[in-house]
Amino acid sequence: MSPRLGIYVQVPFCQTKCTYCNFHTGVVSSARFSPYVEAVCREIRGHRELYGAAHVGLAEGFEALVDTVYIGGGTPSLLEPELLLGMMTAIRETFRTELHEVTLEADPETVEVGKARAWVRAGIDRVSFGLQSFSDRELAAAGRMHRRADIYRAVPILREAGIRNISFDLIAGLPYQTETSWKESLEELARLEPEHVSVYLLEVDEGSRLGKELLAGGARYSAGAVPSDDEMAEFYETASAFLAAAGYQHYEISNWAKPGFPSRHNLKYWRREAYLGFGAGAHSFSGTVRWANAHDAAEYVGAIAAGRIPVEQWEEVTRERALEEELFLGLRQLDGIDVARIELEYGVALGARIEPLESAGLVERDGNLLRLAPGKISISNEVFVELMR
Repeated sequence: MSPRLGIYVQVPFCQTKCTYCNFHTGVVSSARFSPYVEAVCREIRGHRELYGAAHVGLAEGFEALVDTVYIGGGTPSLLEPELLLGMMTAIRETFRTELHEVTLEADPETVEVGKARAWVRAGIDRVSFGLQSFSDRELAAAGRMHRRADIYRAVPILREAGIRNISFDLIAGLPYQTETSWKESLEELARLEPEHVSVYLLEVDEGSRLGKELLAGGARYSAGAVPSDDEMAEFYETASAFLAAAGYQHYEISNWAKPGFPSRHNLKYWRREAYLGFGAGAHSFSGTVRWANAHDAAEYVGAIAAGRIPVEQWEEVTRERALEEELFLGLRQLDGIDVARIELEYGVALGARIEPLESAGLVERDGNLLRLAPGKISISNEVFVELMR
Protein backbone atom coordinates (compact mmCIF):
# COMPACT_ATOMS: atom_id res chain seq x y z
CA MET A 1 0.00 0.00 0.00
CA SER A 2 1.38 3.43 -0.96
CA PRO A 3 2.17 5.84 1.86
CA ARG A 4 -0.48 8.51 2.40
CA LEU A 5 0.51 12.17 2.36
CA GLY A 6 -1.28 15.22 3.71
CA ILE A 7 -0.93 18.67 2.17
CA TYR A 8 -1.32 21.87 4.17
CA VAL A 9 -1.69 25.25 2.44
CA GLN A 10 -1.19 28.39 4.52
CA VAL A 11 -3.15 31.56 3.73
CA PRO A 12 -1.86 34.14 6.24
CA PHE A 13 -4.45 36.88 5.67
CA CYS A 14 -7.22 38.08 7.98
CA GLN A 15 -9.78 40.89 8.08
CA THR A 16 -8.62 41.87 11.55
CA LYS A 17 -6.15 40.65 14.15
CA CYS A 18 -7.89 39.00 17.12
CA THR A 19 -6.56 40.07 20.51
CA TYR A 20 -5.63 36.50 21.50
CA CYS A 21 -3.99 35.57 18.18
CA ASN A 22 -0.32 34.55 18.27
CA PHE A 23 -0.16 33.38 14.64
CA HIS A 24 1.94 35.03 11.94
CA THR A 25 -1.00 36.50 10.07
CA GLY A 26 -1.72 39.98 8.79
CA VAL A 27 -4.41 42.34 7.57
CA VAL A 28 -3.51 43.32 4.00
CA SER A 29 -5.15 44.66 0.87
CA SER A 30 -7.06 42.05 -1.16
CA ALA A 31 -4.84 43.07 -4.09
CA ARG A 32 -2.11 40.95 -2.50
CA PHE A 33 -4.20 37.77 -2.52
CA SER A 34 -3.70 36.83 -6.18
CA PRO A 35 0.13 37.27 -6.26
CA TYR A 36 0.36 35.22 -3.08
CA VAL A 37 -1.74 32.38 -4.49
CA GLU A 38 0.31 32.43 -7.69
CA ALA A 39 3.44 31.96 -5.56
CA VAL A 40 1.83 29.06 -3.67
CA CYS A 41 0.90 27.37 -6.96
CA ARG A 42 4.48 27.81 -8.20
CA GLU A 43 5.80 26.30 -4.98
CA ILE A 44 3.45 23.32 -5.29
CA ARG A 45 4.31 22.65 -8.92
CA GLY A 46 8.06 23.15 -8.47
CA HIS A 47 8.44 21.83 -4.93
CA ARG A 48 11.06 19.19 -5.75
CA GLU A 49 13.39 21.63 -7.49
CA LEU A 50 12.82 24.29 -4.82
CA TYR A 51 13.51 21.80 -2.01
CA GLY A 52 16.66 20.68 -3.77
CA ALA A 53 17.94 24.24 -4.10
CA ALA A 54 17.27 24.77 -0.39
CA HIS A 55 19.07 21.49 0.48
CA VAL A 56 15.88 19.94 1.82
CA GLY A 57 15.77 16.50 0.26
CA LEU A 58 12.76 14.24 0.13
CA ALA A 59 13.45 10.55 0.57
CA GLU A 60 14.11 8.56 -2.58
CA GLY A 61 10.90 7.21 -3.98
CA PHE A 62 8.81 9.70 -1.99
CA GLU A 63 5.82 9.48 -4.29
CA ALA A 64 3.09 9.23 -1.69
CA LEU A 65 -0.58 9.37 -2.55
CA VAL A 66 -2.21 12.59 -1.29
CA ASP A 67 -5.44 11.83 0.55
CA THR A 68 -6.03 14.98 2.65
CA VAL A 69 -5.69 18.70 2.03
CA TYR A 70 -6.07 21.39 4.69
CA ILE A 71 -6.27 25.06 3.67
CA GLY A 72 -5.70 27.07 6.83
CA GLY A 73 -4.65 30.47 8.00
CA GLY A 74 -5.45 33.16 8.62
CA THR A 75 -8.83 33.25 6.98
CA PRO A 76 -8.58 31.46 3.61
CA SER A 77 -12.34 31.87 3.06
CA LEU A 78 -11.51 35.52 2.25
CA LEU A 79 -10.03 34.39 -1.06
CA GLU A 80 -12.10 34.48 -4.21
CA PRO A 81 -13.21 30.93 -5.13
CA GLU A 82 -11.15 30.91 -8.33
CA LEU A 83 -7.98 31.37 -6.26
CA LEU A 84 -8.86 28.39 -4.08
CA LEU A 85 -9.67 26.39 -7.21
CA GLY A 86 -6.27 27.35 -8.63
CA MET A 87 -4.47 25.92 -5.61
CA MET A 88 -6.54 22.73 -5.69
CA THR A 89 -5.82 22.36 -9.42
CA ALA A 90 -2.08 22.76 -8.79
CA ILE A 91 -2.24 20.01 -6.17
CA ARG A 92 -4.16 17.64 -8.43
CA GLU A 93 -1.83 18.27 -11.39
CA THR A 94 1.34 17.82 -9.33
CA PHE A 95 0.56 14.89 -7.03
CA ARG A 96 -1.21 11.58 -7.27
CA THR A 97 -4.42 12.21 -5.38
CA GLU A 98 -7.19 10.19 -3.84
CA LEU A 99 -8.79 12.87 -1.72
CA HIS A 100 -10.90 11.78 1.23
CA GLU A 101 -10.93 15.07 3.12
CA VAL A 102 -10.37 18.64 1.92
CA THR A 103 -10.75 21.23 4.70
CA LEU A 104 -11.16 24.98 4.39
CA GLU A 105 -10.88 27.21 7.44
CA ALA A 106 -13.57 29.90 7.35
CA ASP A 107 -15.05 32.69 9.40
CA PRO A 108 -18.87 32.83 9.46
CA GLU A 109 -19.17 36.38 8.13
CA THR A 110 -17.25 35.44 4.97
CA VAL A 111 -19.69 32.70 3.91
CA GLU A 112 -21.86 33.47 0.89
CA VAL A 113 -24.11 31.24 -1.22
CA GLY A 114 -22.02 31.60 -4.38
CA LYS A 115 -18.76 31.04 -2.52
CA ALA A 116 -20.02 27.92 -0.76
CA ARG A 117 -21.18 26.35 -4.00
CA ALA A 118 -17.84 27.16 -5.64
CA TRP A 119 -15.97 25.61 -2.71
CA VAL A 120 -17.83 22.35 -3.25
CA ARG A 121 -17.07 22.45 -6.99
CA ALA A 122 -13.38 22.92 -6.13
CA GLY A 123 -13.48 19.72 -4.09
CA ILE A 124 -13.74 21.19 -0.58
CA ASP A 125 -15.88 18.87 1.54
CA ARG A 126 -15.10 20.04 5.08
CA VAL A 127 -15.30 23.53 6.61
CA SER A 128 -13.66 24.41 9.92
CA PHE A 129 -15.24 27.42 11.58
CA GLY A 130 -13.29 29.58 14.02
CA LEU A 131 -16.40 30.47 16.04
CA GLN A 132 -14.68 30.76 19.45
CA SER A 133 -17.96 31.70 21.18
CA PHE A 134 -21.68 32.30 20.64
CA SER A 135 -21.64 35.33 22.98
CA ASP A 136 -21.54 38.66 21.12
CA ARG A 137 -19.92 40.32 24.13
CA GLU A 138 -17.08 37.79 24.20
CA LEU A 139 -16.65 37.95 20.40
CA ALA A 140 -16.43 41.75 20.44
CA ALA A 141 -13.91 41.75 23.30
CA ALA A 142 -11.74 39.25 21.42
CA GLY A 143 -11.75 41.36 18.25
CA ARG A 144 -13.75 38.88 16.18
CA MET A 145 -15.63 40.22 13.15
CA HIS A 146 -18.59 37.84 13.29
CA ARG A 147 -21.49 37.70 15.72
CA ARG A 148 -23.85 34.94 16.84
CA ALA A 149 -26.32 35.72 14.04
CA ASP A 150 -23.61 35.18 11.41
CA ILE A 151 -23.09 31.63 12.63
CA TYR A 152 -26.78 30.80 12.30
CA ARG A 153 -26.81 32.35 8.82
CA ALA A 154 -23.66 30.58 7.57
CA VAL A 155 -24.30 26.98 8.60
CA PRO A 156 -27.48 26.48 6.51
CA ILE A 157 -25.70 27.98 3.49
CA LEU A 158 -22.95 25.36 3.80
CA ARG A 159 -25.43 22.54 4.30
CA GLU A 160 -27.47 23.57 1.26
CA ALA A 161 -24.28 23.78 -0.82
CA GLY A 162 -23.47 20.17 0.05
CA ILE A 163 -20.96 20.45 2.90
CA ARG A 164 -21.60 17.44 5.15
CA ASN A 165 -18.63 17.85 7.46
CA ILE A 166 -18.44 21.01 9.58
CA SER A 167 -16.14 21.67 12.53
CA PHE A 168 -16.58 24.34 15.21
CA ASP A 169 -13.76 25.83 17.31
CA LEU A 170 -14.45 27.21 20.79
CA ILE A 171 -11.99 28.96 23.12
CA ALA A 172 -12.27 28.50 26.88
CA GLY A 173 -11.02 31.61 28.66
CA LEU A 174 -12.14 34.56 26.52
CA PRO A 175 -12.71 37.89 28.31
CA TYR A 176 -16.13 38.09 30.04
CA GLN A 177 -16.68 34.35 29.70
CA THR A 178 -18.60 32.84 32.61
CA GLU A 179 -19.82 29.37 33.49
CA THR A 180 -23.27 30.40 32.26
CA SER A 181 -22.11 31.87 28.93
CA TRP A 182 -19.85 28.86 28.32
CA LYS A 183 -22.74 26.44 28.81
CA GLU A 184 -24.89 28.57 26.51
CA SER A 185 -22.23 28.38 23.78
CA LEU A 186 -22.10 24.60 24.14
CA GLU A 187 -25.89 24.33 23.95
CA GLU A 188 -26.03 26.50 20.84
CA LEU A 189 -23.25 24.48 19.26
CA ALA A 190 -25.21 21.28 19.84
CA ARG A 191 -28.29 22.87 18.29
CA LEU A 192 -26.39 23.34 15.01
CA GLU A 193 -25.01 19.78 15.10
CA PRO A 194 -21.49 20.14 13.69
CA GLU A 195 -19.73 16.85 12.95
CA HIS A 196 -16.57 17.93 14.75
CA VAL A 197 -15.67 20.20 17.69
CA SER A 198 -12.34 21.62 18.88
CA VAL A 199 -12.00 23.23 22.31
CA TYR A 200 -8.86 25.21 23.09
CA LEU A 201 -7.78 26.92 26.29
CA LEU A 202 -6.80 30.56 25.91
CA GLU A 203 -3.04 30.75 25.38
CA VAL A 204 -1.23 33.39 27.41
CA ASP A 205 2.10 34.36 25.85
CA GLU A 206 3.84 37.40 24.43
CA GLY A 207 2.85 36.42 20.91
CA SER A 208 -0.58 38.04 21.21
CA ARG A 209 -1.70 41.48 22.35
CA LEU A 210 -3.97 40.03 25.03
CA GLY A 211 -1.34 37.57 26.24
CA LYS A 212 1.31 40.27 26.50
CA GLU A 213 -1.11 42.48 28.42
CA LEU A 214 -1.97 39.67 30.84
CA LEU A 215 1.71 38.93 31.49
CA ALA A 216 2.32 42.62 32.15
CA GLY A 217 -0.62 42.85 34.54
CA GLY A 218 -2.33 45.46 32.37
CA ALA A 219 -5.99 46.11 31.64
CA ARG A 220 -6.12 46.70 27.88
CA TYR A 221 -7.96 44.28 25.57
CA SER A 222 -10.29 43.38 28.47
CA ALA A 223 -7.42 41.58 30.20
CA GLY A 224 -9.05 42.13 33.57
CA ALA A 225 -12.09 40.14 32.45
CA VAL A 226 -10.18 36.95 31.52
CA PRO A 227 -11.25 33.93 33.61
CA SER A 228 -8.77 32.32 35.99
CA ASP A 229 -6.79 29.19 35.10
CA ASP A 230 -9.03 27.16 37.41
CA GLU A 231 -12.14 28.49 35.68
CA MET A 232 -10.70 27.62 32.26
CA ALA A 233 -9.98 24.08 33.45
CA GLU A 234 -13.58 23.82 34.70
CA PHE A 235 -14.88 25.05 31.33
CA TYR A 236 -12.86 22.31 29.63
CA GLU A 237 -14.25 19.61 31.92
CA THR A 238 -17.77 20.96 31.37
CA ALA A 239 -17.26 20.73 27.61
CA SER A 240 -15.93 17.17 27.89
CA ALA A 241 -19.00 15.98 29.79
CA PHE A 242 -21.43 17.94 27.61
CA LEU A 243 -20.00 16.74 24.30
CA ALA A 244 -19.87 13.12 25.46
CA ALA A 245 -23.56 13.32 26.40
CA ALA A 246 -24.29 14.86 22.98
CA GLY A 247 -22.76 11.86 21.17
CA TYR A 248 -19.28 13.18 20.38
CA GLN A 249 -16.25 10.94 20.80
CA HIS A 250 -13.25 12.52 22.53
CA TYR A 251 -10.37 11.33 20.35
CA GLU A 252 -7.63 13.92 21.00
CA ILE A 253 -7.05 16.29 23.90
CA SER A 254 -8.68 19.26 22.16
CA ASN A 255 -10.91 17.43 19.68
CA TRP A 256 -14.26 15.63 19.62
CA ALA A 257 -16.09 14.10 16.67
CA LYS A 258 -19.27 12.29 15.83
CA PRO A 259 -18.57 8.66 14.82
CA GLY A 260 -16.73 8.61 11.50
CA PHE A 261 -15.76 12.30 11.55
CA PRO A 262 -12.36 12.73 13.25
CA SER A 263 -10.06 15.04 11.30
CA ARG A 264 -8.14 12.72 8.98
CA HIS A 265 -5.61 15.43 8.19
CA ASN A 266 -4.87 16.45 11.77
CA LEU A 267 -4.48 12.81 12.78
CA LYS A 268 -1.43 12.75 10.51
CA TYR A 269 0.27 15.30 12.77
CA TRP A 270 -0.38 13.30 15.94
CA ARG A 271 0.59 10.01 14.30
CA ARG A 272 3.81 11.45 12.86
CA GLU A 273 2.79 10.77 9.28
CA ALA A 274 4.24 12.73 6.36
CA TYR A 275 2.78 16.06 5.25
CA LEU A 276 3.96 18.88 3.03
CA GLY A 277 3.18 22.52 3.76
CA PHE A 278 2.99 25.24 1.12
CA GLY A 279 2.84 28.99 1.66
CA ALA A 280 4.36 31.50 4.06
CA GLY A 281 5.03 29.93 7.46
CA ALA A 282 3.87 26.46 6.38
CA HIS A 283 5.52 23.47 8.09
CA SER A 284 6.43 20.10 6.55
CA PHE A 285 7.51 16.68 7.82
CA SER A 286 9.00 13.98 5.60
CA GLY A 287 9.25 11.34 8.31
CA THR A 288 12.85 12.18 9.20
CA VAL A 289 13.11 15.95 8.62
CA ARG A 290 10.97 18.92 9.67
CA TRP A 291 11.19 22.30 7.97
CA ALA A 292 9.21 25.51 7.68
CA ASN A 293 8.95 28.40 5.24
CA ALA A 294 9.61 31.99 6.26
CA HIS A 295 6.57 33.60 7.88
CA ASP A 296 6.67 36.95 6.10
CA ALA A 297 4.27 36.74 3.15
CA ALA A 298 6.03 39.41 1.09
CA GLU A 299 9.41 37.75 1.61
CA TYR A 300 7.88 34.41 0.64
CA VAL A 301 6.35 35.77 -2.60
CA GLY A 302 9.62 37.49 -3.54
CA ALA A 303 11.65 34.34 -2.93
CA ILE A 304 9.36 32.13 -5.00
CA ALA A 305 9.43 34.70 -7.83
CA ALA A 306 13.23 34.49 -7.70
CA GLY A 307 13.12 30.71 -8.02
CA ARG A 308 13.96 29.81 -4.44
CA ILE A 309 12.08 28.77 -1.34
CA PRO A 310 12.76 30.69 1.90
CA VAL A 311 13.24 27.83 4.35
CA GLU A 312 13.38 29.46 7.78
CA GLN A 313 13.67 26.36 9.96
CA TRP A 314 15.16 22.95 9.23
CA GLU A 315 15.61 20.09 11.67
CA GLU A 316 16.73 16.53 11.14
CA VAL A 317 14.71 14.53 13.64
CA THR A 318 17.07 12.48 15.79
CA ARG A 319 16.07 9.15 17.26
CA GLU A 320 15.80 10.72 20.69
CA ARG A 321 13.59 13.49 19.35
CA ALA A 322 11.43 11.00 17.45
CA LEU A 323 10.89 9.02 20.66
CA GLU A 324 9.81 12.17 22.50
CA GLU A 325 7.35 12.95 19.71
CA GLU A 326 5.97 9.40 19.81
CA LEU A 327 5.22 9.82 23.52
CA PHE A 328 4.01 13.42 23.50
CA LEU A 329 1.93 13.29 20.33
CA GLY A 330 0.74 9.74 20.98
CA LEU A 331 -0.62 10.53 24.43
CA ARG A 332 -2.53 13.49 23.05
CA GLN A 333 -4.77 10.85 21.46
CA LEU A 334 -7.31 9.35 23.82
CA ASP A 335 -6.62 5.85 22.44
CA GLY A 336 -3.12 6.16 23.86
CA ILE A 337 0.18 4.63 22.70
CA ASP A 338 1.39 1.08 22.15
CA VAL A 339 4.26 0.86 24.64
CA ALA A 340 5.52 -2.50 23.34
CA ARG A 341 5.75 -1.20 19.77
CA ILE A 342 7.66 1.91 20.83
CA GLU A 343 10.06 -0.03 23.07
CA LEU A 344 10.80 -2.46 20.25
CA GLU A 345 11.14 0.21 17.56
CA TYR A 346 13.40 2.50 19.60
CA GLY A 347 15.23 -0.10 21.68
CA VAL A 348 14.24 1.48 25.00
CA ALA A 349 12.59 0.41 28.25
CA LEU A 350 9.91 2.87 29.37
CA GLY A 351 8.89 1.23 32.63
CA ALA A 352 10.98 3.54 34.85
CA ARG A 353 9.34 6.59 33.25
CA ILE A 354 5.81 5.22 33.34
CA GLU A 355 5.60 3.63 36.80
CA PRO A 356 5.73 6.87 38.87
CA LEU A 357 3.03 8.42 36.67
CA GLU A 358 0.88 5.31 36.95
CA SER A 359 1.32 5.22 40.73
CA ALA A 360 0.25 8.87 40.90
CA GLY A 361 -2.89 8.08 38.92
CA LEU A 362 -1.87 10.31 36.00
CA VAL A 363 -1.77 7.55 33.37
CA GLU A 364 -3.31 4.11 33.06
CA ARG A 365 -2.29 0.92 31.26
CA ASP A 366 -4.47 -1.56 29.44
CA GLY A 367 -2.13 -4.31 28.33
CA ASN A 368 0.39 -2.65 26.02
CA LEU A 369 -1.69 0.52 25.70
CA LEU A 370 -0.84 3.57 27.78
CA ARG A 371 -3.18 6.53 27.99
CA LEU A 372 -3.85 9.58 30.13
CA ALA A 373 -6.03 8.72 33.09
CA PRO A 374 -9.65 9.95 33.00
CA GLY A 375 -9.88 13.31 34.72
CA LYS A 376 -6.20 14.12 34.12
CA ILE A 377 -6.50 15.32 30.53
CA SER A 378 -6.78 18.97 31.57
CA ILE A 379 -3.32 18.72 33.22
CA SER A 380 -1.78 16.79 30.32
CA ASN A 381 1.12 19.22 29.92
CA GLU A 382 2.32 18.44 33.45
CA VAL A 383 2.14 14.72 32.66
CA PHE A 384 4.13 15.21 29.47
CA VAL A 385 6.85 17.14 31.31
CA GLU A 386 7.25 14.32 33.82
CA LEU A 387 7.29 11.66 31.10
CA MET A 388 10.09 13.48 29.22
CA ARG A 389 12.39 13.69 32.25
